[in-house]
Amino acid sequence: MESKSGIRKGSRNTAEGKEYKMGFYDITVKNAQGEEVSMGDFRGKVVVVVNTATGCGFTPHYEPLEKMYEDLHDKGLEIVDVPCNQFAGQTPGTDEEIHEFCTLKYNTQFPQMAKADVNGENAIPLFTYLKSQKGFEGFGKSPAALAMSVMLKGIDKDYKKNPDIKWNFTKFVVNREGEVVARFEPTASMDDVRKCVESLI
Repeated sequence: MESKSGIRKGSRNTAEGKEYKMGFYDITVKNAQGEEVSMGDFRGKVVVVVNTATGCGFTPHYEPLEKMYEDLHDKGLEIVDVPCNQFAGQTPGTDEEIHEFCTLKYNTQFPQMAKADVNGENAIPLFTYLKSQKGFEGFGKSPAALAMSVMLKGIDKDYKKNPDIKWNFTKFVVNREGEVVARFEPTASMDDVRKCVESLI
Protein backbone atom coordinates (compact mmCIF):
# COMPACT_ATOMS: atom_id res chain seq x y z
CA MET A 1 0.00 0.00 0.00
CA GLU A 2 1.20 3.51 -0.79
CA SER A 3 0.88 6.59 1.36
CA LYS A 4 0.01 10.02 0.05
CA SER A 5 3.71 10.87 0.17
CA GLY A 6 4.45 8.50 -2.67
CA ILE A 7 6.23 5.95 -0.48
CA ARG A 8 4.93 2.52 0.40
CA LYS A 9 3.74 2.27 3.99
CA GLY A 10 6.30 0.62 6.18
CA SER A 11 9.17 2.47 4.53
CA ARG A 12 10.89 5.30 6.30
CA ASN A 13 11.13 8.63 4.51
CA THR A 14 13.96 10.77 5.85
CA ALA A 15 14.87 14.37 5.17
CA GLU A 16 16.34 15.27 1.81
CA GLY A 17 20.03 14.45 1.55
CA LYS A 18 19.95 11.79 4.30
CA GLU A 19 20.13 8.05 3.93
CA TYR A 20 16.95 6.24 2.91
CA LYS A 21 15.69 2.99 4.41
CA MET A 22 13.72 2.22 1.27
CA GLY A 23 14.54 1.32 -2.29
CA PHE A 24 13.68 2.49 -5.77
CA TYR A 25 10.87 -0.05 -6.09
CA ASP A 26 9.13 1.30 -2.97
CA ILE A 27 8.41 4.68 -4.58
CA THR A 28 5.29 5.77 -6.43
CA VAL A 29 4.77 8.77 -8.70
CA LYS A 30 1.58 10.30 -10.07
CA ASN A 31 1.24 10.20 -13.83
CA ALA A 32 -0.32 12.91 -15.98
CA GLN A 33 -3.75 11.33 -15.41
CA GLY A 34 -3.37 11.54 -11.63
CA GLU A 35 -2.87 7.80 -11.19
CA GLU A 36 -0.17 6.37 -8.93
CA VAL A 37 2.59 4.58 -10.82
CA SER A 38 4.78 2.27 -8.75
CA MET A 39 8.44 2.01 -9.65
CA GLY A 40 7.95 -1.61 -8.60
CA ASP A 41 6.14 -2.06 -11.91
CA PHE A 42 9.56 -1.65 -13.55
CA ARG A 43 11.25 -4.37 -11.52
CA GLY A 44 13.76 -6.20 -13.69
CA LYS A 45 13.92 -3.35 -16.22
CA VAL A 46 16.56 -0.71 -16.93
CA VAL A 47 15.00 2.66 -16.07
CA VAL A 48 15.99 6.19 -17.06
CA VAL A 49 14.37 8.90 -14.93
CA VAL A 50 14.58 12.43 -16.33
CA ASN A 51 13.20 15.82 -15.29
CA THR A 52 12.06 17.58 -18.44
CA ALA A 53 10.98 20.96 -19.76
CA THR A 54 9.25 22.10 -22.93
CA GLY A 55 10.97 25.48 -23.37
CA CYS A 56 14.58 24.72 -22.53
CA GLY A 57 17.74 24.68 -24.62
CA PHE A 58 18.00 21.00 -23.72
CA THR A 59 14.43 20.19 -24.82
CA PRO A 60 15.75 18.59 -28.06
CA HIS A 61 17.05 15.78 -25.80
CA TYR A 62 13.54 14.40 -26.22
CA GLU A 63 14.53 13.24 -29.71
CA PRO A 64 17.41 10.90 -28.73
CA LEU A 65 15.47 9.82 -25.64
CA GLU A 66 12.56 8.73 -27.83
CA LYS A 67 14.91 7.02 -30.31
CA MET A 68 16.55 5.12 -27.46
CA TYR A 69 13.13 4.15 -26.11
CA GLU A 70 11.94 2.86 -29.49
CA ASP A 71 15.16 0.89 -30.04
CA LEU A 72 15.50 -0.63 -26.56
CA HIS A 73 12.04 -0.75 -24.98
CA ASP A 74 11.42 -4.32 -26.15
CA LYS A 75 14.76 -5.30 -24.61
CA GLY A 76 13.79 -3.94 -21.19
CA LEU A 77 14.19 -0.15 -21.17
CA GLU A 78 11.70 2.15 -19.47
CA ILE A 79 11.86 5.96 -19.39
CA VAL A 80 10.10 7.93 -16.65
CA ASP A 81 9.51 11.54 -17.76
CA VAL A 82 8.86 14.02 -14.94
CA PRO A 83 8.10 17.55 -16.21
CA CYS A 84 9.33 20.27 -13.85
CA ASN A 85 8.89 24.04 -13.82
CA GLN A 86 11.54 24.87 -11.21
CA PHE A 87 14.23 25.99 -13.65
CA ALA A 88 13.56 29.43 -15.15
CA GLY A 89 9.86 28.57 -15.51
CA GLN A 90 10.55 26.63 -18.69
CA THR A 91 7.60 24.24 -18.29
CA PRO A 92 4.63 26.57 -17.78
CA GLY A 93 1.92 24.40 -19.36
CA THR A 94 -0.58 21.99 -17.88
CA ASP A 95 0.08 18.25 -17.94
CA GLU A 96 -2.22 17.98 -20.95
CA GLU A 97 -0.41 20.78 -22.79
CA ILE A 98 2.98 19.25 -22.02
CA HIS A 99 1.82 15.86 -23.31
CA GLU A 100 0.47 17.41 -26.49
CA PHE A 101 3.74 19.28 -27.09
CA CYS A 102 5.88 16.17 -26.60
CA THR A 103 3.77 13.85 -28.71
CA LEU A 104 3.29 16.30 -31.57
CA LYS A 105 6.86 17.61 -31.74
CA TYR A 106 8.86 14.54 -30.69
CA ASN A 107 6.33 11.68 -30.98
CA THR A 108 7.20 10.57 -27.45
CA GLN A 109 5.78 7.22 -26.43
CA PHE A 110 7.34 6.76 -22.99
CA PRO A 111 5.17 7.51 -19.95
CA GLN A 112 4.83 11.11 -18.76
CA MET A 113 4.31 11.77 -15.09
CA ALA A 114 2.50 14.75 -13.59
CA LYS A 115 4.47 18.00 -13.41
CA ALA A 116 6.34 18.05 -10.10
CA ASP A 117 9.11 19.63 -8.05
CA VAL A 118 12.47 17.87 -7.96
CA ASN A 119 14.17 20.13 -5.39
CA GLY A 120 13.12 21.70 -2.11
CA GLU A 121 10.54 20.81 0.50
CA ASN A 122 7.95 19.87 -2.14
CA ALA A 123 10.26 17.61 -4.12
CA ILE A 124 8.64 14.29 -4.96
CA PRO A 125 10.13 11.27 -3.15
CA LEU A 126 11.42 9.80 -6.42
CA PHE A 127 13.90 12.61 -6.94
CA THR A 128 14.77 12.94 -3.27
CA TYR A 129 15.72 9.26 -3.36
CA LEU A 130 17.65 9.49 -6.63
CA LYS A 131 19.66 12.46 -5.34
CA SER A 132 20.48 10.54 -2.15
CA GLN A 133 21.98 7.78 -4.29
CA LYS A 134 23.87 9.86 -6.88
CA GLY A 135 25.00 13.37 -6.07
CA PHE A 136 26.28 16.07 -8.37
CA GLU A 137 29.72 15.31 -9.84
CA GLY A 138 30.18 18.24 -12.22
CA PHE A 139 29.07 19.40 -15.65
CA GLY A 140 32.16 18.29 -17.55
CA LYS A 141 34.42 20.51 -19.67
CA SER A 142 32.40 21.26 -22.80
CA PRO A 143 31.44 24.84 -23.71
CA ALA A 144 27.89 24.08 -22.56
CA ALA A 145 29.27 22.77 -19.27
CA LEU A 146 31.28 25.94 -18.68
CA ALA A 147 28.23 28.07 -19.46
CA MET A 148 26.13 26.07 -17.00
CA SER A 149 28.79 26.47 -14.30
CA VAL A 150 28.82 30.24 -14.72
CA MET A 151 25.01 30.40 -14.63
CA LEU A 152 24.72 28.17 -11.56
CA LYS A 153 27.29 30.21 -9.63
CA GLY A 154 24.94 33.16 -10.00
CA ILE A 155 22.03 31.14 -8.63
CA ASP A 156 23.74 29.12 -5.89
CA LYS A 157 27.41 29.74 -5.15
CA ASP A 158 27.55 26.42 -3.28
CA TYR A 159 25.88 24.40 -6.06
CA LYS A 160 28.84 22.00 -6.28
CA LYS A 161 28.41 20.97 -2.65
CA ASN A 162 24.81 19.70 -2.72
CA PRO A 163 23.05 16.91 -4.62
CA ASP A 164 20.22 19.10 -5.91
CA ILE A 165 19.09 18.85 -9.50
CA LYS A 166 20.85 21.71 -11.27
CA TRP A 167 18.75 22.05 -14.41
CA ASN A 168 16.28 20.42 -16.77
CA PHE A 169 17.10 17.06 -18.35
CA THR A 170 19.18 15.58 -15.55
CA LYS A 171 19.07 11.81 -16.10
CA PHE A 172 19.38 8.96 -13.61
CA VAL A 173 19.96 5.40 -14.79
CA VAL A 174 18.65 2.52 -12.68
CA ASN A 175 19.76 -1.05 -13.40
CA ARG A 176 17.65 -4.23 -13.42
CA GLU A 177 18.26 -4.69 -9.68
CA GLY A 178 16.85 -1.26 -8.80
CA GLU A 179 20.26 0.29 -8.13
CA VAL A 180 20.94 3.88 -9.21
CA VAL A 181 24.13 3.39 -11.21
CA ALA A 182 24.60 6.71 -13.01
CA ARG A 183 23.63 10.35 -13.04
CA PHE A 184 24.04 12.43 -16.19
CA GLU A 185 23.85 16.20 -16.04
CA PRO A 186 22.06 17.89 -18.98
CA THR A 187 25.45 18.85 -20.45
CA ALA A 188 26.43 15.17 -20.82
CA SER A 189 26.32 13.68 -24.29
CA MET A 190 23.20 11.68 -25.06
CA ASP A 191 25.54 9.21 -26.75
CA ASP A 192 27.12 8.57 -23.35
CA VAL A 193 23.69 8.12 -21.77
CA ARG A 194 22.79 5.57 -24.43
CA LYS A 195 26.08 3.69 -24.05
CA CYS A 196 25.43 3.40 -20.31
CA VAL A 197 21.90 2.09 -20.89
CA GLU A 198 23.03 -0.37 -23.56
CA SER A 199 25.66 -1.77 -21.19
CA LEU A 200 22.86 -2.68 -18.77
CA ILE A 201 20.30 -4.07 -21.23
